[in-house]
Amino acid sequence: MAGLFVLTALAGFIPDSIDILRAVKAGERPALPPILHVHAILMASWLLLLMAQTSLVALGRSTQHMKLGLISIVLAPALVIAMVAVVKSTWSMIASLPPGAMTPDALSALKLEVTNTLLIQIRVIPLFAGLVAWALLVRRKDSEAHKRLMILATVMPLPAAFDRIDWLPATLPENPASVHLYTLVWLLPVLIYDLARRGRVHRVYWIGLALNVPFVIVTHLLWGSPGWLATAPRLIGVQGW
Repeated sequence: MAGLFVLTALAGFIPDSIDILRAVKAGERPALPPILHVHAILMASWLLLLMAQTSLVALGRSTQHMKLGLISIVLAPALVIAMVAVVKSTWSMIASLPPGAMTPDALSALKLEVTNTLLIQIRVIPLFAGLVAWALLVRRKDSEAHKRLMILATVMPLPAAFDRIDWLPATLPENPASVHLYTLVWLLPVLIYDLARRGRVHRVYWIGLALNVPFVIVTHLLWGSPGWLATAPRLIGVQGW
C-alpha cells in the first residue's frame, strides 16, 4: 500500500510539475508560492516515511520502526499546517490577481474550481489529522489498528494526485463522484487483504467510512451551488473574491 501511494503521487504530480515549470519558464504563469514547495516536501516526506515504516516492520526491525516513527509526531502537524496554508495562499493569490491577468471566463472557471475543491479539502485536512492522531495514540497497545489508521489517513489527501492523472476517467468538474470513488478503489487491496486473512474488514475501515460519509453527502449537496459559492470566501476570509 505504501508503494501504491508513492507511485500514485509520482504519476499525478510529475507530469503536472513539468507542465507548471514549463509555463513559468515561458512566462505564461507566475512562479509558485514557497508554501507549495514546502507542502510538496512535507507530503513526499510523509509518503517516504510510510514506506520506510512498513518496510521496517516487514523486515522484523520493530525497534528501528518505533524510533523512526517519532518523526511523524512532528511531521504530521507540520503537514496539516502546510495544507491549511496552501488553501489560504491559493485563495489569496487568486483574489489579488491584477485586472486583465485572466479573461473573465477563465477567472470565473478558476474561482468555481477552487471553491468546489475547498469542499474536498474540508474533508481531507481534519480527517487526516484525526486519523494520524488516533494512530499515534494506539501505536503501542493496538498495532493492527495503528497500521490501518496510518494507511487510511494517508489515502485521505490522495485525491490531489487522482485529479492530476489524465488517463483516469473523472467526473470533475461537474461533480466530485470520481474523487470519492477512487479513494475507495485505492483502499481495495487492504480491504481484500482483511477479508482473505481475517474473514472480515477491520473496524478501523468501517469507522473511517462512517466519518467520511457525512462529508461526502455535504460535498455533493453543496458542489457548485450558489449558496456555497457565496459562503466559501467568507469562510476563508478572503476579500475581493
